[in-house]
Amino acid sequence: MGKVIAISNQKGGVGKTTTAINLAASLAVLEKKVLVIDADPQANTSSGLNFSPEESQNRTLYEIMIGELDIQDALIQTEMDNLHLIPSNINLVGAEIEMLDTSERESILKKALAPIRDQYDFIIIDCSPSLGLITVNSLTAADSVIIPVQPEFFALEGLGKLLQTIRIVQNGVNPDLSIEGFIITMFDGRTKVHAQVVKELREHFQDMVFQTIIQRNIRLSEAPSHGKPIVLYDVMSTGTNNYLSLAKEVLEKNGMA
Repeated sequence: MGKVIAISNQKGGVGKTTTAINLAASLAVLEKKVLVIDADPQANTSSGLNFSPEESQNRTLYEIMIGELDIQDALIQTEMDNLHLIPSNINLVGAEIEMLDTSERESILKKALAPIRDQYDFIIIDCSPSLGLITVNSLTAADSVIIPVQPEFFALEGLGKLLQTIRIVQNGVNPDLSIEGFIITMFDGRTKVHAQVVKELREHFQDMVFQTIIQRNIRLSEAPSHGKPIVLYDVMSTGTNNYLSLAKEVLEKNGMA
């Protein structure tokens, strides 16, 4: 049965979508079967994998969440053999209102995923920065959470709120939800503040922080505009090395290396 990992942080601009796209692609390169689910109405994961929300033809997460589409019919083959996508579009904003009267509305995504989990080694969910019903569904469906953290002091302040949200989900609808790890993103080794924040993170969360650090990398920031994960855009880049390293850590943590 595939492991479901949500990529989540309430703070925007921390490399959440970049991590979802590139971790999924790196796991696919390492010959794992991967599904990435775009659970953000902004649909940046979809466009970052060369899928235009305008071309969705009613085959997105929105239709799955409101019960109009079987999840098997939403799977899209990406450029990579081992990587499938369930895209998003702006309609997902409205799904939260349409789901309000649905029974067990926090578990809609978990139930939808059940028939296809065996088809994948990993299912990666890119969560929205908001803490609405779609994000709660993502955390309910997930086995674990990867939390991208930009090494700045304001980012540390926001972690408390996210951890509180995870506790609420654990106490309410998903007691088995665990933290896969914190991944440090957008790291600049020339910046003293970055080094200090990384030190504090490791002291406080210890082995919950991945050893891999995602460094600031121009090629990594360029790749989404070309609709490619970094491993296809520039295989020799620092970004490729960083995300392949993260993928290997995830495999080791899950006894799949």
